Amino acid sequence: MAFSSETGHRYEVVDSDIAFTGRIISVRRDAVRMPDGGVSQRDVVVHPGAVGVVALDEADRVVMVYQYRHPVRRPLWELPAGILDVPGEPPVEAAARELAEEANLTAGRWDLLVDVLASPGMTNEAYRVFLAR
Repeated sequence: MAFSSETGHRYEVVDSDIAFTGRIISVRRDAVRMPDGGVSQRDVVVHPGAVGVVALDEADRVVMVYQYRHPVRRPLWELPAGILDVPGEPPVEAAARELAEEANLTAGRWDLLVDVLASPGMTNEAYRVFLAR
């Protein structure tokens, strides 16, 4: 697989293998031929994707959940969110499921707000955020 940038630089994956497989993520190790001809190793966290919900109540307040996040060893205030872990489930349905599970709420209107690639230098995780009313 090769990719050419807008500047004409070419990047080609010359080898790829799975270095680790976990319950949710895996780590893929790619050898990438760079534009200068050298080969560089890239470790990629492969993620199934996620959804988040900006849920507004009748007073336009945003619903947040407070939950422990082990990688940072503390609880955080976050939007209701979750991974896309049900095969074939449309992202908006996953968002509705997560809103119900985490905040015990339902919404009558759903709009796509934004697609986020929060850390594209190390993961392919795509995070789709919906506005729910």
